[in-house]
Amino acid sequence: MRKFFSIVIFSFLLLFSFNVFSFNQVFAQNVSGSVEDRKKQLEAELAALEQQIKEQEALLNTQRKESGTITRDISILTGEIQKAKLAIKQKTVLINKLNDEIKEKNKTIGVLSDRIGKQKDSLAELLRKANQIEEVTLAEFILSNQTVGEFYNDLEKITSIKEAVVLKVSEIKTTKNLTEKEKQELQEKQDAEVNAKVEIEGQKRSVEKKEGEKKSLLTVSKSKEKTYEQVLKEREKKAAEIRSALFALRDSAAIPFGKALEYATEASKKTGVRPAFVLAILKQESNMGENVGRCNRAGDPPSKKWAAIMKPTRDHAPFLAITAALGFDPNNIPLSCPIGSGWGGAMGPSQFIPSTWTIFVNKMKNILGISGMPNPWDPRHAITASSVYLSDLGADTGTYTALRNAACRYYSGRSCDSKKPANTFYGNSVMAITTDIQENMIDPLQGI
Repeated sequence: MRKFFSIVIFSFLLLFSFNVFSFNQVFAQNVSGSVEDRKKQLEAELAALEQQIKEQEALLNTQRKESGTITRDISILTGEIQKAKLAIKQKTVLINKLNDEIKEKNKTIGVLSDRIGKQKDSLAELLRKANQIEEVTLAEFILSNQTVGEFYNDLEKITSIKEAVVLKVSEIKTTKNLTEKEKQELQEKQDAEVNAKVEIEGQKRSVEKKEGEKKSLLTVSKSKEKTYEQVLKEREKKAAEIRSALFALRDSAAIPFGKALEYATEASKKTGVRPAFVLAILKQESNMGENVGRCNRAGDPPSKKWAAIMKPTRDHAPFLAITAALGFDPNNIPLSCPIGSGWGGAMGPSQFIPSTWTIFVNKMKNILGISGMPNPWDPRHAITASSVYLSDLGADTGTYTALRNAACRYYSGRSCDSKKPANTFYGNSVMAITTDIQENMIDPLQGI
């Protein structure tokens, strides 16, 4: 029996040492010289392109300060096109670097996953052996040839096995933590890759648009049919049309786009959330509202009134407090109707339920510069509320993946995923609207 215990313990120590050695050896292999050399090369390319972009931006700033002429505008467009092309090169290099890092992360995760499997097998074997030893009965001991001294020595070895089990469990936990860390870093790099690809697509559209503008200005310059003042008037006319275009808001009257942009920009200075993104959320809510219906209006039946459509324990008291503070009749103010078997009662353009609205009251007061209750049906207040909430949801970082996930959280309370009920469609739609608003409504207003 003593020989059996010695073999078990020796086997464990040998296996444990092998795991540690093989783990360190594989990790050393992952950081090979060729990988490090390529990483340094790509980082050098990124730094060089970043410097070129800075130089191009400095040149553009100088040109923008010059008095307005068609020649100056053509030079600015040329510079902006060059800057955009440099940005495309930079993001392409970044994507190559991220691809390499993603491959390395996947390899590391594979190694760690294999290691966890082996550790679990080793632990299971140790537990099985320990269980066999502990099942030795008193009768079996009496019938054996062991002395009392040998028996106590064997008990010490059982204790050693139990200590080995504790160490193995700790090792598995450590490996699992390493795996989770690697997976998190992998997700971050995959998100960065998506962000870079989206930025490249945006820069390509920008180049195409600016090439068209440059071509038009060159045509004007050659034909001499238009003066620079006429070109400016055409730009100002287009800008005025954009600003005056009505921006639809759910459960509220439409307002001019220029006013909506003003409110979103005001909030953005405090929250860090892009105006185009906030307006895209509100536009998405407005689009969805067309199909959802209305509740709590004058003449609606009791089944569509606030007391029936809101969750009583969560929203009744906050709703009555909000309407009382604003001097509104709680029975005659538009609210969203329930969807399916859920609760309704969302208020105004930003579609906040009363209990959520009260969470952000103090932040909104600070941004709006008011002392009373913010009004969920007031466009300025609603836009500010959305900006504040979206900032809390991670939209202030400004990357594509962060914005998309913030949109999904705004809609469903969780990041974009494939679970049910579906939410990814909402995030995708909001990001498409964000691009449209930014490129076709906000960008044309810049510098005018």
